[in-house]
Amino acid sequence: MNELHKTVVHKPVLMNEVLEYLNLKQGGVYLDVTFGSGGHTRAILDAAPDSTVVSLDWDTHAIDTFGPDLVEQYGDRFIPIWANFGNMLPALKKIGIAQFDGILADFGTSQVQIFEKAGFSVYKDTPLDMRMSPAHQRLTAAQVVNTFDEKTLREMFYQLGEEKHSKKIAQMIVQHRALTPFETTKQLAQLVERCAPRSKSGGKIHPATRVFQALRMFINHELDNITSFLAAAPKLLNPSGRLVCISFHSLEDRLVKQTFREMDQSGLVQLITKKVVVASDDEVRINRSSRSAKLRAIAKK
Repeated sequence: MNELHKTVVHKPVLMNEVLEYLNLKQGGVYLDVTFGSGGHTRAILDAAPDSTVVSLDWDTHAIDTFGPDLVEQYGDRFIPIWANFGNMLPALKKIGIAQFDGILADFGTSQVQIFEKAGFSVYKDTPLDMRMSPAHQRLTAAQVVNTFDEKTLREMFYQLGEEKHSKKIAQMIVQHRALTPFETTKQLAQLVERCAPRSKSGGKIHPATRVFQALRMFINHELDNITSFLAAAPKLLNPSGRLVCISFHSLEDRLVKQTFREMDQSGLVQLITKKVVVASDDEVRINRSSRSAKLRAIAKK
């Protein structure tokens, strides 16, 4: 593991809650569709001896970096697969596992991805890329900010980033790129900061965070992938199998909440979390990334 991975480690959120709502059983077969650095996968394998976990990630770097340690420790109980959860059925068909006792999806972006991948961090000057998997996406953030019209940019920042200064930011981007095209995160972050300066209350969130979030979600088709995943996942569950989803953005959580409610009303599943599950005060103190995490779960009837 390289030096950056030693210093930048993603801490999985709501670990105890994930294990509780998956309702683990001995010898169960589970699917973690967002492997990341393997924290949740490892916890499931440890908590349920003789269980098997199939773990997906569309970032080959994550699998290549964190997968070997789990293979060495858990052997064939751990099955890593390079795949996007929005189109996971072909990959699962190849390994011959069609049904699971539990499925977990953590829709958050890991700290490793934010600090290692180009374009993700507002605090690190890198090429303005933002593709989680270049093999799956051709369009980069630089192409978007340098070619999309002002109206499209404004709507993207407002809808996906919930950015209240979206109109001014879009106008400034179009004016700036006419003279100097955007190539790096620093260029974009500094421009946004001039349009939406830090709050006088001294907020810790960088003014460009919402714009970066909107671009990332757009380029990686994040909401579309979640929609496709939610439609497919219940069909992969055994009777009484659990589907557990963790969201960090209000749009993601709203999508999960509405979909789970509709499934519950259809009678096909039972809504396990009548109220959204959030991190405890103790966890938030230890891991600030957990402060916006929201967990919801259903069980197949």
